[in-house]
Amino acid sequence: MFESVEGMLSEHAELEERLALPETHADARLARTLNRRYAELNAIIATWRAWQQAGEDAQAARELSADDPSFASEVDDLLAEQSRTAERLRRLLVPRDPGDDKDALLEVKSGEGGEESALFAADLLRMYTRYAEHRGWKVEILDANESDLGGYKSVTVAVKAGGAVEPGQTPYALLKFEGGVHRVQRVPVTESQGRIHTSAAGVLVMPEAEQVDVEINDNDLRIDVYRSSGPGGQSVNTTDSAVRITHVPSGIVASCQNEKSQLQNKEQAMRILRARLLQAAQDVADAEASDARRSQVRTVDRSERIRTYNYPENRISDHRTGYKSYNLDQVLNGDLQSLLDSCVETDLASRLAALEE
Repeated sequence: MFESVEGMLSEHAELEERLALPETHADARLARTLNRRYAELNAIIATWRAWQQAGEDAQAARELSADDPSFASEVDDLLAEQSRTAERLRRLLVPRDPGDDKDALLEVKSGEGGEESALFAADLLRMYTRYAEHRGWKVEILDANESDLGGYKSVTVAVKAGGAVEPGQTPYALLKFEGGVHRVQRVPVTESQGRIHTSAAGVLVMPEAEQVDVEINDNDLRIDVYRSSGPGGQSVNTTDSAVRITHVPSGIVASCQNEKSQLQNKEQAMRILRARLLQAAQDVADAEASDARRSQVRTVDRSERIRTYNYPENRISDHRTGYKSYNLDQVLNGDLQSLLDSCVETDLASRLAALEE
């Protein structure tokens, strides 16, 4: 598996030369793509060299121990270090999703269950918001359609990391596993007889696209303005400030009505549209990829129920990974890491198995 690194050395050197040329940086899209690949190769090659060095040091210590037994203990330590480095290298060589270095746009929508489903959607958003707070991320509501009892019929938020983040630790790299249908079993606030009901909410996670990630021709857009709806307030329900943008070639639609001005709503709707177009392009690429390159977790159909939240038993179950715990109250309060780690590890195991076939 590690033999492939040697073939990356020439690519790394070539990228270094190209990134030193002024004309490379005249094209923002090209420069960003090359820089991303260069950083990825840097991490792989540095780890590969550390793995090689640990092996060479272990061999040298083994030879010296023949004359000086004190070197024998160093052999074990160096072999252990080489093993740890090898595991890091295996992980770095696993092909990643193109969006794994990005922030995320997250949509939560109510589904089966009416008002109870909308309240559950609000609970999910609160869970993600608190998880983001634990990690030092920022959550920004882009668009929201509230229900009568304070839940959400739909809500779209941007989740952004504060500064540089390690590979695999960005908002999208972790939260992408939340995409799917989430089922809740509990007694709704609207239930007078104390019966347990089952309802569901849907979650869609997309990498946030920058302008250089997606080319959008203004002539391909149809922009409609309409009167905002929702809670009252200045400029709400009184002016045509809400914006709906349709990308005509793909039929993808994005809308926003949260901001006071039409211009602000248009900017937010464009952010959502760019993310949806990037996600659509990524879905096409995933569909064209070989089965060996696809993760069982990553490609689960969004219509499937990925997780159950059982309030009477304080239990949470992930149906893709088999993860189960009885700390639902803590998970809903943002303690989501163990659950996400189970998804990451299942995804990684699948990718590693595909590489070794």
